[in-house]
Amino acid sequence: MTIQLKDISKRYGKDFSLKKVSLTLETGKIYGLLGPNGSGKSTILKMMAGLVYPDLGQVEVNGEPVTRKISQHVSYLTELDMFYPSFTVGNMVDFYASQFVDFDKGKAKLLLQDMKLDAAKKIKQLSKGNRGRLKLVLALARKAPVLLLDEPFSGLDPMVRDSIVKSLLSYINFEEQTVMIATHEIDEIEPLLDEAIVILQGEIIEQKNVEDLREEEGLSVLEWFKSAMAKREGNVYE
Repeated sequence: MTIQLKDISKRYGKDFSLKKVSLTLETGKIYGLLGPNGSGKSTILKMMAGLVYPDLGQVEVNGEPVTRKISQHVSYLTELDMFYPSFTVGNMVDFYASQFVDFDKGKAKLLLQDMKLDAAKKIKQLSKGNRGRLKLVLALARKAPVLLLDEPFSGLDPMVRDSIVKSLLSYINFEEQTVMIATHEIDEIEPLLDEAIVILQGEIIEQKNVEDLREEEGLSVLEWFKSAMAKREGNVYE
C-alpha cells in the first residue's frame, strides 16, 4: 500500500501547520518522522488517518483520495489517551475487536502478556507507562497495512521505551505493513528505521535512507538530525 502526500498545506487560524509537504511512503518500510514539538508531525499522521483534511494538496492511498473510511486500513496510535476510564484492559480489547474487523484478539492476548498488562485491571488504575503499553497493544493487534504511531514514547521511562521497541520488532509485519513513527525521541527508534524524515515549522527539510546515512556519511540518525536542525536554525541545536 502506497501513501502519497502531494503539496499538502494546512492552516490553523493564521498559522501554517504544514507548508507544501510532499511525501511517498512505500510498503515494507519503517519511516521516522522527526522534529520538535509543534513541527507538524501529528498533523501529517492525522491526515494519513483521514482525521484531518488539507487546505491545499491531496493525500492518496494507492492513488485514491483519503477519506474517513481509510480507518479500515490504518491503525493509528494517538499521543492522547483515548480510553474509557471505567473499562478494564480486557474491555478495551473487546471494544477494539468490535470496531475493527482486522483486530486479532489472539495477538492482543500475546501482546498483553509481553507488556505485562492484567486484562482484569481498570484503566483508571493504570500508570501512564502502562496506558502507553495498552495503546500499543491495541494498535499492533490490528492487521492493518498502515501503522501510524504518534509519539509512542512520550512521558515513558527508559525501561518502558525499551520494551516498546522490542514489541515493535516482534509484532510488525515487515513485508506487508507500512509504518510511520512520529517522535522527537530519536535514540530509541533509530534501530527500527529504514527512512528518516526531518520536519521543522511545517516543512520537510531533510529525508535520508538510514543505511546510506551510516555507510556513506558515518552518522547516526541523531547526529544527522542535529546537523540538519543546526543548518536550518543557526546552530541552536549544537
